[in-house]
Amino acid sequence: MHIPFWTALVGGLFSVGRAAPNTGGLSCTVTASSGDDGPAFVDAVQRCDSVTIPRETTLSIATRMDMTGLKDKNINLLGTVKFTSNMSYWINNGFPFEFQDQIAFWIVGGKNIHINGGGTIDGSGQVWYDAFATNSTLLRPILLTVYQATDISIKNITMINSPEWFNFVNEGQNVIYDGINITALSTSNNLAKNTDGWDIYRSDSVSIMNSNINNGDDCVSLKPNSTNIIASDLICNGSHGISVGSLGQYSGVYDIIENFTSTNVQMYNAQNGARIKAFAGAGVGSGIVKNISFSFFTEGNVDNPLIVNQCYMTDTTECAAHPSNVYIQDVTFSNFKGTSSGKMQSVVASLACSPDARCNNISVNDIFLEPPPQDGHATYSCQNVNVTGNTAHLFGNCVTT
Repeated sequence: MHIPFWTALVGGLFSVGRAAPNTGGLSCTVTASSGDDGPAFVDAVQRCDSVTIPRETTLSIATRMDMTGLKDKNINLLGTVKFTSNMSYWINNGFPFEFQDQIAFWIVGGKNIHINGGGTIDGSGQVWYDAFATNSTLLRPILLTVYQATDISIKNITMINSPEWFNFVNEGQNVIYDGINITALSTSNNLAKNTDGWDIYRSDSVSIMNSNINNGDDCVSLKPNSTNIIASDLICNGSHGISVGSLGQYSGVYDIIENFTSTNVQMYNAQNGARIKAFAGAGVGSGIVKNISFSFFTEGNVDNPLIVNQCYMTDTTECAAHPSNVYIQDVTFSNFKGTSSGKMQSVVASLACSPDARCNNISVNDIFLEPPPQDGHATYSCQNVNVTGNTAHLFGNCVTT
């Protein structure tokens, strides 16, 4: 029998009752107030095993939410969680992450946590897009951060207008995203920049699947020390691609990306399709990219449908003098079809490796990419790599000494 009672909290209300038989624990419903609903939401999640935000309910979140250290929690997000546009508060109070100088609205961590229900998380990004246009050093919050968490699932959620990255997995293990709809859409002339769909860092066994992403940066990006990652059955529009890296950015740091599979991806109106990127130059770090598979990519109007770049953000002279210290090996690109944008003229695929065998065992199979008709026949560019596979002939003899 459900026996509710009401508890008033700062800025919001939630009802608490015994869960149905055999569910083990309490169930809560969080309702909106006329103020900040963040404390009530956090308190409900800490107290109850199952927390519901009803349909037609919008929680206004004006203070950061720390939901770490949880165990065996279900958040049924049927309504909307909307972060306020108080830039001054968030800049000074967002959860800081040293990696790439990030801050976050909301961090979730612990063990066996599930967020689902078909609801929406709204980052109120427009004020941030406009401000960033005149201040490129502006700290902008990440929408949802999974931090030091194990056995996490986030399913059937819509995420809109994140100020910067949508999802950050930092020190996570066994994390699943399924059925996520992401949109970053500016209503002004200032683009929604750096709105990555996912950034994964120091994490193992992360799966991203069955999702639609309309954004202004990487659809999925594997940052350093990401292993056993899957990105499958995705539709990406307007993005910078499915990216391994960037890696080797920081001096004295050894980066690892190992065992990554990305398959059944549709990529449209994008800067890149499948991409591996690493820094070169004096004073950079080092690392390894190993056992990577990109397969069954369908692309349309993509600047670089297939690209390996070991001179990322490094000019040609500097890259020649100080090649990348990130080694790339055991990489397969297979079953690619579609068209480039023509921005790179006729070049539809580029494998640009540093000298001294920095790239090894790069295989290309069943690659059928074309530029727009006005740019003529497709060109496949490469340097410093021995390419194998049934369409390796497209690249010619790429090895230089």
